[in-house]
Amino acid sequence: MSEYLLEMKGIVKTFGGVHALNGIDIKVRPGECVGLCGENGAGKSTLMKVLSAVYPWGSWEGEILWQGQPLRAHSISETEAAGIVIIHQELTLVPDLSVAENIFMGHELTLFGGRMNYPAMIHRAEALMRELKVPDMNVSLPVSQYGGGYQQLVEIAKALNKKARLLILDEPSSALTRSEIEVLLDIIRDLKAKGVACVYISHKLDEVAAVCDTIAVIRDGKHVATTAMADLDIPRIITQMVGRELSSLYPNSPHDIGEVIFEARHFTCLDVDNPKRKRVDDVSFSLRRGEILGIAGLVGAGRTELVSALFGAYPGRYQGEVWLAGQRIDTSTPLKAIRNGLCMVPEDRKRQGIIPDLGVGQNITLAVLDSYSKMTRIDAEAELGSIDQEIARLHLKTASPFLPITSLSGGNQQKAVLAKMLLTQPRVLILDEPTRGVDVGAKYEIYKLMSALAAQGVAIIMVSSELAEVLGVSDRVLVIGEGQLRGDFINQGLSQETVLAAALSQPVHTDPTDRKPV
Repeated sequence: MSEYLLEMKGIVKTFGGVHALNGIDIKVRPGECVGLCGENGAGKSTLMKVLSAVYPWGSWEGEILWQGQPLRAHSISETEAAGIVIIHQELTLVPDLSVAENIFMGHELTLFGGRMNYPAMIHRAEALMRELKVPDMNVSLPVSQYGGGYQQLVEIAKALNKKARLLILDEPSSALTRSEIEVLLDIIRDLKAKGVACVYISHKLDEVAAVCDTIAVIRDGKHVATTAMADLDIPRIITQMVGRELSSLYPNSPHDIGEVIFEARHFTCLDVDNPKRKRVDDVSFSLRRGEILGIAGLVGAGRTELVSALFGAYPGRYQGEVWLAGQRIDTSTPLKAIRNGLCMVPEDRKRQGIIPDLGVGQNITLAVLDSYSKMTRIDAEAELGSIDQEIARLHLKTASPFLPITSLSGGNQQKAVLAKMLLTQPRVLILDEPTRGVDVGAKYEIYKLMSALAAQGVAIIMVSSELAEVLGVSDRVLVIGEGQLRGDFINQGLSQETVLAAALSQPVHTDPTDRKPV
C-alpha cells in the first residue's frame, strides 16, 4: 500500500504541438496540503484539469495513481466518485437556488417516486455548515443572500458532501477579505487534521506559506522542485517560480510629476438595488500628469463604484463632473470616455474585460478596431502587427494570437485587457485590482509598465485591496471609507497603519487640486 494518496508521474499534455505540461510529477499524502506554485501560464490549471478529468484519460501522457492504483478517468463524475473534488476560482453556484440546493446539486436526496427530500437535504446541509464553523447560516435562503466568503464555504460544503478525500482549491481567496481568508485557512487546517488532502493554488504566497506542508513549483510546463515548506521562505519560492531573484517586488523607477491634468468633482453614486443608499458620497480629487494615484479602503468602501462612474460604467444612478486638461469632458459611456483619453482596466475581467468568444488578438484590438478599417474592410496585416507588438511588450504567453482568449491563464487574460486599453493611448488610465489573480513575476512586469507609462506622462489611478501594493507603487494615496474621502496622502514614509486608521476615521474635505497630506 502506497504512503501517497495521489501520485502523478511524468504528465505530458500538448495543444497543437505545444507542450503545456512536459513531465510533471506531483505526490500528495493523506492529510497533507501541497501548494502548487508557478507563474501565470506555467501549467497549474492544466495539470489540475488532467487530474480532475476535464482532460480525460487518453488525451494526455503519463500516469496517475490513486491509493496506489491506476486512475484512468474519462469524466469529472468519475474523479469525484473516487474522492477528487476541485473548487474553481470562479464559483459554480446558482444564485437563485438555496444553500442546501446548491450543496446537493446533481446529488439530490429523493423520496419514493422521485420527489425531493428537502428536510433531509436541509438537515445534512446544516450539519456541513456546522462542521465548517458557520452554524448560523440559513441553508434555506438563496445563496445570493450571502457574500463571497460565505459562498466559498458553500463550495467547500459541496465538496465535503461528495466525500472529498483530495480537495483542489484554485485561487480560493481571490475575492475574499482578510478575515474571510483567515477563516478559510483555519478550515483547511481542520480538514487536514481529519485526513483530507489538499492541493492549494494561489499567487498569495503568504497564504501558501501559512497552510501548506509541501511546495511543488512548476515553470513553463516543467517540474522545477518539490520542497518541504519548513525548508523554504517566500523569497526562495519566488526565485523557483520565476527562475531569477527579484531584488524588490516593487521597482523603484523615478518619474517626473507634472501639472494637474485630471479632476473628479463631486461624484456621488447611488446603490443599484437601494437608491436611498449612497455608495459614493460627494468625492472630489485631482491627478497630475505622470502621477500614480493609489486608492485604498476596506471592502465595500466604494472604490470600484467611484472609478466605474468616472469611466461611465457604473450600472446605477450617479452624478459628478470629469475634467481633463482644464476642460470638462463627457464620460457618460465607456466609449465616450475612451475617445476623450480616459481608459479603464476593470476589476472583473471575466465579465467586463474580455469577449470570451473572440481570440486573443481580436480582444486586444477591440477598442481601436476603427483605426484598422479601410472602407468596409479591416487591414488584417496592420492589425496583426499591432497585436504582435503588444504581445511582445507585455510578455503575454500565448501560442497564437488566434487562440480563444479563454484558453489563456487568468494573468495573461489580464495582460490582454491591459494591452487593449494601452492601444488607445490613454492620457488617464484607471486600473481596478490590476494584479488580482496574477503571479509575482507578472505583477513585477505590470508595476514596471505602470512606471514606464507614468514616465511618459500618463496619469494612473490604481485601486487595490493590497495595502502593500498601494504603498509600493503609488506616488499619492486616496483613502475611501463608506463612500467618503477619508484621506489624501503623499506617499512618503506612509504606513499601512496610517492608511487603515484613515479608512476607519471620519471623512475629510479637501480641495481636489491640493496635494498636501491631510
